[in-house]
Amino acid sequence: MDDLQGKKILVIDDDPYLRQLVTHAFSNSEAHLYTASDGSEGLRQFFDQQPDLVILDLMMPKLDGWAVCEQIRQMSSVPIIMLTALSSEEDTVRGLEAGAVDFITKPVRPKVLVARARAALRRIELPSGQDTTVYTDQHLTIDLASYQVLVGDQPVKLTVTEFKLLAYLYQNADQVLTSEQILAHVWGNSSKDNTEYVHVYASNLRQKLEKDPKKPEYLLTVHGVGYRFKKQTDRPH
Repeated sequence: MDDLQGKKILVIDDDPYLRQLVTHAFSNSEAHLYTASDGSEGLRQFFDQQPDLVILDLMMPKLDGWAVCEQIRQMSSVPIIMLTALSSEEDTVRGLEAGAVDFITKPVRPKVLVARARAALRRIELPSGQDTTVYTDQHLTIDLASYQVLVGDQPVKLTVTEFKLLAYLYQNADQVLTSEQILAHVWGNSSKDNTEYVHVYASNLRQKLEKDPKKPEYLLTVHGVGYRFKKQTDRPH
């Protein structure tokens, strides 16, 4: 079965050639493609279609991709792939911090885009065997089955990718995971050279979960290697 079957993909780009290229790239899949020629139309389509994935150009007139991404993130954790002619590390980091799960520099290669789309959609599906896993201590609760994370008794809003990263680290608690291992599991092998993704999202999680993000107790850095999740000793038995 095509893992894109029935998936709704929204393409927001002011370049008609790019919209045509992306539409053609997915023509052999069983996904449903929707297109928008500017940010405002893209948001209208987003409300109307409730897509499973958004492919979003950054450099658009009036309402640019940054603004569209911000508005989508205020109401949804749908995976967003950003397309851009920009290629600096700062722009990549800004895109990830804005809530994108992937960042593709133009010119877009159709087969690569489809592979990245498949990987992005796979990330939102929890691996099997997680449905009964709950961690709790006096500060933090992680319920993988219900996609719920609490700090104290307050729910914490995580993006899909943040949750996937936290779940992977927790499921391998007290083990050191290399940045490359984390990248392959959370972002897929197509992102194997973008280890900055891991650092950006680990930092985001610390800001949301740690008592003091500068002195983390859960998400520990193993310098030069990667990260590990440390269970706290006050966890109830």
